[in-house]
Amino acid sequence: MTSTPLLFQPIELRGLRARNRCVLSPMCQYSAKDGFVNDWHLVHLGKFAQGGAGIVFTEAAAVEAIGRITHGDIGIWSDDQVPGLRRITAFVKANGAVPAIQLAHAGRKACMQRPWYGNAALNDADRGRGEEPWPVVAPSSVPLETGWLMPHALSREDIRELKAAWRAAAQRALAAGFEVVEMHSAHGYLGHEFLSPLSNKRSDEYGGSLANRMRFTLEVAETVRAVWPEDRPMFVRVSSVDGVEGGWAIDDTVALARELKARGVDVIDCSSGGIAGPATAAGVKRAPGFQVPFAAQVRRDAGVKTMAVGLILDGPQAEAVLQAGQADLIAIGREALYDPNWFLHAEAALGATGEYESWPQQYGWWLTRRAKAMAKA
Repeated sequence: MTSTPLLFQPIELRGLRARNRCVLSPMCQYSAKDGFVNDWHLVHLGKFAQGGAGIVFTEAAAVEAIGRITHGDIGIWSDDQVPGLRRITAFVKANGAVPAIQLAHAGRKACMQRPWYGNAALNDADRGRGEEPWPVVAPSSVPLETGWLMPHALSREDIRELKAAWRAAAQRALAAGFEVVEMHSAHGYLGHEFLSPLSNKRSDEYGGSLANRMRFTLEVAETVRAVWPEDRPMFVRVSSVDGVEGGWAIDDTVALARELKARGVDVIDCSSGGIAGPATAAGVKRAPGFQVPFAAQVRRDAGVKTMAVGLILDGPQAEAVLQAGQADLIAIGREALYDPNWFLHAEAALGATGEYESWPQQYGWWLTRRAKAMAKA
């Protein structure tokens, strides 16, 4: 009998057991109102649980209102936002997947256009739609680009209040039924802004040396881990490299990963880019699996579990990454938008089960019956 592919073997993370190593990557939908999820988010996330993912992540959920990327981002800064999120976690769990949430703050990249309106700074057209700008914050008063809002440089007191916001957001995530929490410290958003010397020009204990630039991310990690249950895993998403001269580099990521592991972080989610321009913009040549080497190096050199993400297109490719020991989990993003049943199709392609054995009963019964009828034709 053929052994089960590693991609579809369960994985244990602390007290959590996911049915496979497939993860639905966080992907912003820009479809919330005042930070509240709605039926779009329920259907969007629910279909990936039905489609066979082991862990299903929400998009970035802002820990405070001014931490949203756009007016359409979901939030977790209010207790009133918990019931809508709880509805999603209940559905995801009922369909066999683990509900996960990414906690985030956009920093100087907050208050921008929804991508289909231009993906740039808000302008008069956005104001005409009722989308007014709000003040933005960052480690230093350095705007993203010319024409963008000038951020307020966070004071030590501001940082203390932000850590309290992250703590409260993690507690709300727990109340909402999430079983995995991820800190977003990538793609040019606030945590990444502290890490990169291109955006962090501070001269206090949060800037300058690598140890100082890592301080904010490490303190937030400690804050979240302190209230996140011991038996539930915690991830951190990082931009492994800025891909810009003089920026954050892979050796920096390894050093950060070691410190995060020491603070109770279980998985490093290895993305790249975003310190300038769109979320994942970087001077890194894009090809299938282009970020996998980052996950492999962090896993090897920091001795921590990693998640590979970025142009992983099919089951055999994902399986090869795991078999080579380059990562522990595989995150699928836009390929899952293209094919919400990517995970089930990958399982079939790898011969892990019968063709429709893992499909929801409501679908599998019909598809099996059709296959038998066609075989007789």
